[in-house]
Amino acid sequence: MRIGEVARSSGLSPTTIRYYEDIGLVPEPARAPNGYRDYEPDAIERLRFISDAQNSGLTLAEIASILELRAQGEPTCHHTIELLERHLEDVDRRIESLVASRDLYARLIARARTLDPADCTDPDRCQTIAAVPHRRGETAGDGVTRAVRSAPAAGPSAAG
Repeated sequence: MRIGEVARSSGLSPTTIRYYEDIGLVPEPARAPNGYRDYEPDAIERLRFISDAQNSGLTLAEIASILELRAQGEPTCHHTIELLERHLEDVDRRIESLVASRDLYARLIARARTLDPADCTDPDRCQTIAAVPHRRGETAGDGVTRAVRSAPAAGPSAAG
């Protein structure tokens, strides 16, 4: 089977398939007498697995580790679960960071709505963001705490 047919059947481009060959995810196929790649039918399933694994969030290196275990006749479920758990932990960390950032922005906006623009006299700064953390190692939580401490309680007019 030529690369165009494999590409259509797998949903991947010929360039992607050749790249996967180059990095060892897909074994190099035999060559026809004219030099064209001649793929076995099982190449399509392997390419579909690689595509599905990438769509699941796995990296090409992680996919290679699964395929390597498979090639050695080893079961891969526990290994795959560990990889997915690491990705889930990473997503959870990113969600925590995003929630902290969102909280910071919401508090800064609420604080800004209580400020009088006439009091903003520093030509180099905006009083709205005066409490944003700027030192290395400070977390958004530090800035949120400082912003909240310095902001008056938001009343009904702050919902604006």
